[in-house]
Amino acid sequence: MNPAIDGKAFCSAIISAANVINDKKKAVDELNVFPVPDGDTGSNMSMTILNAAASLKGLPDGVPIGEAAEKTAAAMLRGARGNSGVILSLLFRGFATALKGQSEMDASLLDESLRLGVEGAYKSVMNPTEGTILTVARKAAEKAHESAISSNDPLIVFGDASLAAQKALEETPTQLPLLAKAGVVDAGGMGLVIILDEMNRIFGGGDIFAEADEKLTVESFSNAVGKFDDEINYAYCTEMLVTKAKKGEYADKIKAYLELIGDCVVVVEDDEVIKIHVHTNEPGFAIQKGLEFGYINMPKIENMRLQHENQKKKGAEPAKPEKPYGFVAVAAGSGIEAIFTDLGADCIVKGGQTMNPSTDDILSAILSCPAETVFVLPNNKNIIMAAQQAVSLADRRVCVLETRSIQQGMSAMMAFDETLDFAANRLEMTKAFERVSAGQITFAARDRELGSHQIKQGEILAIENGKLAFTEKDVTKAAFKLVKKMVSSSASFVTVLYGADVTDSDAEALHAALQKRFSSLEINTARGGQPIYYYLISVE
Repeated sequence: MNPAIDGKAFCSAIISAANVINDKKKAVDELNVFPVPDGDTGSNMSMTILNAAASLKGLPDGVPIGEAAEKTAAAMLRGARGNSGVILSLLFRGFATALKGQSEMDASLLDESLRLGVEGAYKSVMNPTEGTILTVARKAAEKAHESAISSNDPLIVFGDASLAAQKALEETPTQLPLLAKAGVVDAGGMGLVIILDEMNRIFGGGDIFAEADEKLTVESFSNAVGKFDDEINYAYCTEMLVTKAKKGEYADKIKAYLELIGDCVVVVEDDEVIKIHVHTNEPGFAIQKGLEFGYINMPKIENMRLQHENQKKKGAEPAKPEKPYGFVAVAAGSGIEAIFTDLGADCIVKGGQTMNPSTDDILSAILSCPAETVFVLPNNKNIIMAAQQAVSLADRRVCVLETRSIQQGMSAMMAFDETLDFAANRLEMTKAFERVSAGQITFAARDRELGSHQIKQGEILAIENGKLAFTEKDVTKAAFKLVKKMVSSSASFVTVLYGADVTDSDAEALHAALQKRFSSLEINTARGGQPIYYYLISVE
């Protein structure tokens, strides 16, 4: 009897791999070459495979491997976040296709699974780049095919594939000069190697890696408060960020007070900030307590009971089409969300840099849109693939416009003309967003050598159309210099959206300086409220 891998082993391998990549996600995140605070490759891959692990935990030991593979692929597809997460889900779709109806996986089926997964992943990327997760997956699949010719043991074949993936990862800097310059390997490739290595260990008889009991930090705050979403003992979900007036540890003191006026309390702090979450009927009291320890930034108060009632009214069924066209936009920041709503967006998916929504998040928004045709605006290059995966799952026509920035998304919305048909609107909206020159002002999340720039953590970065333009020490000065660089002789409009960490007075000073310098242009400044980016700039 030929050796084979059964459904129980497959489930254990996925669950253990999910736990390991979750444990190592920060190390993978930090491999991202571009030093802006969007190092989310590890986090995206972790959340994608964790979605699959959750779907497998209740399956019986005797589950056929074909069923386990199908559940894995389906859960990964819906939970896929970011380009790395989508590619990971497509790689495991290969297992579901090859193993359909199978009770076990032998060497030849493993070979076919990897081959089909790689083929699907490459087809999904318009311009595949070597030296990435795609290369690592392809090299693993090629080695598996070679190994399956000489061995009928899937454990040997998988082990060989895993070693080939590691070797391919080590070679990625020779294929991508940016990786070599930064002294790192590809982040997505590293994530895949971690997953394959752990699956190989489990197939070899190892024990499942225990789920991490993560220490609560300011970085993991949003995940910690997420578990309270369904608890409505108090009406108002209140969150805020407090920048400390003086050094010290205050979390216990704040938590003790908040527990007197509400529940679901989470307070975490580091040397500089305190993040607070509480459900209460007295949000003003919570904010007042925060002010005792510093100044408040990014406060958020939501009426959970009202939200719950609105959700019940919507019901679980998809919205029935009531109009020809609808719009779903991905955005973060109260001001930006309001602008998209004013422009006609039916549904806003909260997300963007560092918080990529899943395919299922985008699909839910599409289904809640009461339109026959829904245009989706990802507004971030790392969300486009997740949005595209939602198209085949929807019950109506969906068109993903490949907007790579908030500025492009707004321009596309403004170009929509209800008197035109679908094809004409798609063309005009695409033309409109492709004309936009987009700029961002943010900060360096880590030290990095990028091109000719020696970047230090905390430096202000000016980014023009996805590429680093220059670094600065002062935010306002950086924004002015970037606009000056972006404005051409054909420019007519400049739009500046200022973020949550920019004061109204600083934004007004920048606006005045731009009006004085570019008196012939129309300068529009508005509060976007976006995190991460001090300014989002568009020139048309």
